[in-house]
Amino acid sequence: MATTDEPFTDRESAGVALGEALCKCRLTAPVVVLGLPRGGVPVAFQVAAALQAPLDVMVVRKVGAPGQPEFAIGAIASGDVTVREPYAPAYLATDARFEQLAQRERLELARREHAYRLGLAPLALAGRTVVLVDDGVATGCTMLAAIRAARKGGAARVVAAAPVASDEAAALIGNEADEIVFLNIPPYLQAISLWYRDFGQTSDEEVCDLLARSRMRAAAKVD
Repeated sequence: MATTDEPFTDRESAGVALGEALCKCRLTAPVVVLGLPRGGVPVAFQVAAALQAPLDVMVVRKVGAPGQPEFAIGAIASGDVTVREPYAPAYLATDARFEQLAQRERLELARREHAYRLGLAPLALAGRTVVLVDDGVATGCTMLAAIRAARKGGAARVVAAAPVASDEAAALIGNEADEIVFLNIPPYLQAISLWYRDFGQTSDEEVCDLLARSRMRAAAKVD
């Protein structure tokens, strides 16, 4: 799917466009939208608004190679889910080294779970259509971990969505998700940031604020 060759203004505008595309998919209710922190949450906030669905986070963490933290050799997600990058050179991390690196990321994952939810229980996924949203999918490793965590949580159907994804990631995710909605799949994805005019870092405070605003929106709808 390709909607434009022009970069999005910011994550908010990308989320609006993604929400419009997802509204056309006729997703089976009930629907839950989960943003992948941090950058995926501003996109997911707009998607949840478009779908009139509750918003939560699916906390995932990339496991970077020793000495090359930006080079993903795997990922972890809530629910004790671990994914190893199948194409990562074996010499970059032995099993023992990978586990050491993954354990460090688990500590950060637990911190974020606590910080974002403020003691609230995660939304129930069992029997629901779960829409996983990120601001971009490069290797697909973290999205893959999120999909498997959603399945483990009992999701009836899993939809992976993002404004942009690499063709390799789209193929990988397409084999695991029930449906993928990627607005742009360029033949060569140099960097996700190039698809945004404003790609500033999303803070923990922004994530918490968006989740709180979504809960308020849901409460107002009930009233």
